[in-house]
Amino acid sequence: MSDVTVIGLGEMGSALAGAFLNAGRKVTVWNRTEAKAASLVKQGAAFLPDIAAAIAASPVIVICLSDYAATRAVLTEKAAAALTGRQLVQLSTGSPKEARDLAAWADEGGIRYLDGAILAWPSQIGGRDTVILIAGDNNNFTKQEKLLRELAGGLTWLGAESGAAASLFAAVLAYLAMAWIGFAHGARIAEAEKLDVKMFGNVIASIAPILGEDARHMGEVVANDDYADPESTLKTAGADVARLVQHAREAGINADVPSFAASIFKRAVDAGHGAEEHIALIKVLRG
Repeated sequence: MSDVTVIGLGEMGSALAGAFLNAGRKVTVWNRTEAKAASLVKQGAAFLPDIAAAIAASPVIVICLSDYAATRAVLTEKAAAALTGRQLVQLSTGSPKEARDLAAWADEGGIRYLDGAILAWPSQIGGRDTVILIAGDNNNFTKQEKLLRELAGGLTWLGAESGAAASLFAAVLAYLAMAWIGFAHGARIAEAEKLDVKMFGNVIASIAPILGEDARHMGEVVANDDYADPESTLKTAGADVARLVQHAREAGINADVPSFAASIFKRAVDAGHGAEEHIALIKVLRG
């Protein structure tokens, strides 16, 4: 028996298997394309071409495919039978409903189930500060915590509700998506004004601690439903964002991003929230 079987050897799955090997674990791997296992086999992993046999080789199975549909596709009847009584850790990307549905499927089949979400790039797997979110039965988590912490020093259990990790991943992704779009527009500003885009990136990196503290503050404000006494008002920030629309037009660059942002700020100000915290924007997003 190996300690763990990793199903799926894309960039992330290979990183997960590699982290287990680096931690001294006996690892079995499976992938539709055997060639992707070659480097891991050289490091000591065992490749089994039959997925049911790969599952049977370990008490813990970590699966990391493109999405939950891909997970369902490989967990055929034979593979599902092999999973009975074993611990399945699902680290593919999906929606909270998909997580809950898969948890129900696992429960019906007598499979112990943990659902996870990776908040890292493949190169960061195994790091002390790397975060993986886990949801599911506390006893299952406790039994596998040491193993899973070899993947992420920031391993975080969110509770027994099976959709919790996918839910929080979606919330984080919403933040990241807007940040990536915002960075792209900022880079266009730098290009239009003949500034070094690398310098722009370095400035964002230098204020990262401030951005982190601001995120923590916004979470507290929304949780407490207290938007009063801001250091800077939503109205002031909205006026600044509106000037980004003006700049885009003057610089001859695409104005889609600031126009969208300015429209949300205007809605919030028009709704009477101008004197409140910036994050009072959530009030208009609630509909």
